[in-house]
Amino acid sequence: MPVRRSILLSIVGALLSAWILVPLAYTMLAAFADPEDYYRHVIPTKYTLENVNVFLELGALDAMARSVLVAFLTIAISFAVGVPAGYAVGRWVFRGKDSYRLAVLSMRMFPVMVMAIPLASLYIRLGLYDSLLGVALVHAALALPFVVLITSSIFVSIPRDLEEAGLVFGLSRVQVFTKITAPLALPGLSAAAMFTFVTSWNEVFASTILTLKERTLPALTVATTILSTGAAAPDPYRFAAATLLALPAFIVMLYMRKYLTVMWGGARVS
Repeated sequence: MPVRRSILLSIVGALLSAWILVPLAYTMLAAFADPEDYYRHVIPTKYTLENVNVFLELGALDAMARSVLVAFLTIAISFAVGVPAGYAVGRWVFRGKDSYRLAVLSMRMFPVMVMAIPLASLYIRLGLYDSLLGVALVHAALALPFVVLITSSIFVSIPRDLEEAGLVFGLSRVQVFTKITAPLALPGLSAAAMFTFVTSWNEVFASTILTLKERTLPALTVATTILSTGAAAPDPYRFAAATLLALPAFIVMLYMRKYLTVMWGGARVS
C-alpha cells in the first residue's frame, strides 16, 4: 500500500507540475519564435529576438521600472494603513468587529471599471492623473482589504503573553511591537507583501485609464498590442509581452519563497 500511494502521489505531482510548467515553457518558446514559422509548427523551429525587441524599443524597460516602483509604493501604502488595522482587529475586542471585517472585505465588491470615469475625473482635479503615486493609491486600495485580513490572522496567532512580558520588562507599546510582535509576524507580513506585489504587478485596468505617458508594463502591453492597432497582435508578440510581464514577478516570487522557507524554519533553498 505505501508503494502504491507513493507512486500515485508521484503521478499526481508530475501531472500538476506539467499543468503549471508546460504553458510557461511554451510561452517562453513562442516569445522568441519567428512569426512566420510559429503558425506552421506546433513547436516553433525558428527563433528570433524581434518579438522582444519590439517591446524594448517601445519602452518596456522603463515601464518595467515604473511597475516595480508602483509595486513597492503599493506595499508601503497598504502596509502603513493595513498593518495597524490588522493589529487592531487581531488583538482587540470591540463592538462590530465582525461587521468591520466584512465591510473591509466588501471593498473588493466594486470593480475598478465601475469607478473609472469618476476616478479619472477626480485624479485630473487633484493633479494625480498620469502619476505613479496615483496608480499606487488605486493598487493599495485594491490590496488593502486582504492585507488587513492576512495581518489580523497573523497577529491573532502570536501569544499575547509575549507582549505582556515585554511590557513587564519596561518596553513601551511601540517597542513591544517592533522588537517582539513584528519579528514573529514577519513570515506572515512577507506573505502579505507577496500578495500585494502580485496584485499591483498584474493590475492593468486602472494603470491604463489613469496614465498616458507614465504607463506601467501591463498598461504599456495593452496599449501597444491592442489599443494601438484596434485588434489583437500576432501570437508571438503577445507571448513576448507575457514573458516580459512574468519574468520579473517570477524572480521576486522566487526570492520571497526562499525567504519565507527560511523564516518558517525550513531548509534553505538554494
